[in-house]
Amino acid sequence: MKLTTLTAALTLAASPLWAEDKMTLLLDWFVNPDHGPIIIAQEKGYFAEQDLSVEVIAPADPSDPPKLVAAGKAELAISYQPQLHLQIHEGLPLQRVGTLVATPLNCLLALADGPIKSPKDLAGKKVGFSVGGVEEAVLGSILRHHGLSLADVELVNVNWSLSPSLMSGQVDAVIGAYRNFELNQMEIDGVEGNCFFVEEEGLPPYDELIYVANTETMDKDMIARFLAATEKATQYIVNHPEASWEIFAGTSAELQDELNAKAWVDTLPRFALRPTAMDTGRYATFEAFLNEAGLIPTQNPVSKIAIDVTAK
Repeated sequence: MKLTTLTAALTLAASPLWAEDKMTLLLDWFVNPDHGPIIIAQEKGYFAEQDLSVEVIAPADPSDPPKLVAAGKAELAISYQPQLHLQIHEGLPLQRVGTLVATPLNCLLALADGPIKSPKDLAGKKVGFSVGGVEEAVLGSILRHHGLSLADVELVNVNWSLSPSLMSGQVDAVIGAYRNFELNQMEIDGVEGNCFFVEEEGLPPYDELIYVANTETMDKDMIARFLAATEKATQYIVNHPEASWEIFAGTSAELQDELNAKAWVDTLPRFALRPTAMDTGRYATFEAFLNEAGLIPTQNPVSKIAIDVTAK
């Protein structure tokens, strides 16, 4: 009797008291160093510590993830702050619930030895992009800063091939190139790029990569646990940059190259150390900027755009 009772107790102790909550996270792009905290949280077991089972999916089309979250097909997507402002005005039920990369990464990229010495030189030229809406809006703002408009350029959807399309001469510049990735890719290929930083070309600073959730269906507790895991992962990355790189690169042979190693180093200072924290003024300023530029018809209150899921 005592043996049976002990066996039952041990069996109970070895079994989880409840199943892990399952959630799906849609990336904005193929897996790369921008996603370091997510991959490290997965590999170090930080999601499991929060009773989460997270399925991480790279999109076939980088413009799809927010739309799929709005349609209830996933709990979270990685998106871009400028894109979120526009999509809320389009009626999508989305809110920022956390931050992944807290500084702009985007830049307007041209060849250093090419004819584009200033954005004003883009008149009559071809500009490549990958994510419709957000990048067109950013490009339009840069062009207005230099007395031009989107009507003065030819937009070309190059999907994933930003730097290849630039280096091959398919386009004269690309918008949406990341200073921590495409610049390194071009350098490795022996081509020097000229990056016009968006925050120096008329745009206010913003959060580059954010987590967005469906305002109507989000589980704030589950999201808060997800963000706690990625915060712990970010702390590990900052404290152990080389060890974290080895863990990250070890998840895929495709990541074990010079490009990703360089991008990893350049991305570390840009991760949000407090992913749940939000800068209300930053979101209000960007909303006002988009409104003044004529890109959105009205200004939404920040509470409609972004929330802190841990706030009581």
